[in-house]
Amino acid sequence: MSSHSDVLGILRTDARTSVEDIARQTGLEEEDVEEVVAELESSGVVRGYRAVVDWKRVGDEPVRAAVELNVTLDRETSYNEVAERVAKFPKVESLHLVSGDYDLLMEVEGESMSEVSSFISEKVAPVPEITQTVTHYVMDTYKDQGIEFGDGEDDDRLSVSP
Repeated sequence: MSSHSDVLGILRTDARTSVEDIARQTGLEEEDVEEVVAELESSGVVRGYRAVVDWKRVGDEPVRAAVELNVTLDRETSYNEVAERVAKFPKVESLHLVSGDYDLLMEVEGESMSEVSSFISEKVAPVPEITQTVTHYVMDTYKDQGIEFGDGEDDDRLSVSP
């Protein structure tokens, strides 16, 4: 299983790494790397590959929000069932069961604050088990999925002269 975790670690850092480079880094044969990647994909360990986008550089930045969801369950309903219903909405980018002051953390994307607000109030809040939502709009992104943003030239520190 070590070869699986080695290959998985490389793919998590850069999913575009070639089979040849993965083989070189792990000491595996290229055919073995192809087999491991195919197994990781078919077993559902690797769910997909996505680009990390710096939307500011694109100029068409979507509105993103982190939404706290409080849930009250009855005897017939579980967190999984509520999460399955909410996760089906295409605007939901991620959904996590969390510890703390609320139950689920949902990340959503839309074209405007109005669109995101309408989605939450018209689709999410009416789910019977959801008793409260708190929306936090993303104002700026400094790091996403392990990738730091910025050009490295911004330095907000004040210079101090002796």
